Amino acid sequence: MLMRAIGLVFVAAVLATQVPGAFEAWQKPVSNGGTGETPAPTPVAVAPAGTTILEADAAGHYRGTFRLNGKATEAMVDTGASLVAINETTARRIGVSIASLDFKYPISTANGETRAAHIRLQRVEIGSVRVDDVDAFVLRDKALSGTLIGVSFLKHLGSYSAEGDRLRLER
Repeated sequence: MLMRAIGLVFVAAVLATQVPGAFEAWQKPVSNGGTGETPAPTPVAVAPAGTTILEADAAGHYRGTFRLNGKATEAMVDTGASLVAINETTARRIGVSIASLDFKYPISTANGETRAAHIRLQRVEIGSVRVDDVDAFVLRDKALSGTLIGVSFLKHLGSYSAEGDRLRLER
């Protein structure tokens, strides 16, 4: 009887740790810009705990799969962005109620002037680097197509530096 109970606890523990990740992977979109191709992930180099290294893409941008409030999100590091910036679609996906947002802050983007709503992300993670309570802006979908990781995340790091085609983030 005790062996059955231990076996049941073991199976429950394995399911509890593996099913959420499998479910998130199942929900991820498969196509990239309607081309039908699966996007290639940007490599993250092996680094010591508390450090993540992003490889530059072909355009020289540092992109990676960040976790915003625990949800995987492809994003680009942008040292010219004061705050982390996400669009409405991403905000909904990570649990932000769009109905309660007040798009009252005028901002300038590469695409011109727009308005944004201020939020605070519970956490932003990439690799073994984690920052809690990160200021962010939500922009309308038409004003921002992707996610930008700005200085509101970077300033909480111990350091960050570009070395050749690598960006080193250290907590």
